[in-house]
Amino acid sequence: MARRKKGNIVNGWINLDKPYDFGSTDAVNRVRRLLNAQKAGHGGTLDPLATGILPIALGEATKMIPYCQDQLKTYDFRVNWGEARDTDDAEGDVIATSDARPTKDAIEAILNNYIGDIIQTPPKFSAIKINGQRAYDLAREGKDVDIKPREVYVETLELKTAEVDYADFTCRCGKGTYIRSLGRDIAEELGACGYISELRRTSVGPMTTDNAISLAKLEEILDSATPEDIMGDVLLPVETVLDDISVLAISEQEAVRLKNGQRLSFVSRHDVDRLHQAGFDLDHSSIALAVYNDKAIAMVTVDGADISPSRVFNL
Repeated sequence: MARRKKGNIVNGWINLDKPYDFGSTDAVNRVRRLLNAQKAGHGGTLDPLATGILPIALGEATKMIPYCQDQLKTYDFRVNWGEARDTDDAEGDVIATSDARPTKDAIEAILNNYIGDIIQTPPKFSAIKINGQRAYDLAREGKDVDIKPREVYVETLELKTAEVDYADFTCRCGKGTYIRSLGRDIAEELGACGYISELRRTSVGPMTTDNAISLAKLEEILDSATPEDIMGDVLLPVETVLDDISVLAISEQEAVRLKNGQRLSFVSRHDVDRLHQAGFDLDHSSIALAVYNDKAIAMVTVDGADISPSRVFNL
């Protein structure tokens, strides 16, 4: 007999504004305990010294984490000139110094080098695994950390302000981009030393700081409310992170088949017309959200006239 999970069945997202000096896993555990939820995870690690958007997935929303991680993210960050640090942020030890102070014109002249598909080497103090061990564990033990450069995507990079000892930037980028590496590389190209002294994530896909909630505010609300009370306001629907994905409206019978893991075949003229009207190109496969009565049923792959469930929601 299956063992019953402890806690409440809570499904949805909390758009958390993570506080400073608080780990992503700590934030997930705090939210899970506040809601007494059975299951929780997050949609992309945020360094302890960074603040801002940390999407917390609860229950069935955890099935959406891979889609959330693929969303573009926006960051505001500050690079302090004069020192390089082993962690590439304010937490680390100083490993080099420089009197060079880049000018506004010099900074703006190189920004295009960091837009588009670029190659960067993640920080030694990162969660990347090397032969089964986290890079930050090896670095803390004083061992050599050989991290291979990798390709990442930066959509936009703008200089906001340039002072003598620091510069502020805004960046919109894809999965796997390290802002600490970006700051380090910009400083090196300018012939200076630099590290990230402030970092704030202002958006992950459709989740922004405009509609985020702090841990303190969440605790205050849940003092007198239940998960059901905050649904749609603080607790966002499972499909929230899929704002740019195609939606396929299905019938009750089709919903039952998908929930049972069965494939749908849209072979009739009527069914093919449904796919065309929904904007699907039947010559190419695509991912979509299947919904019935405005309720998320499953993530599906639409391949020609075949619709196969990839992730089914128990809502």
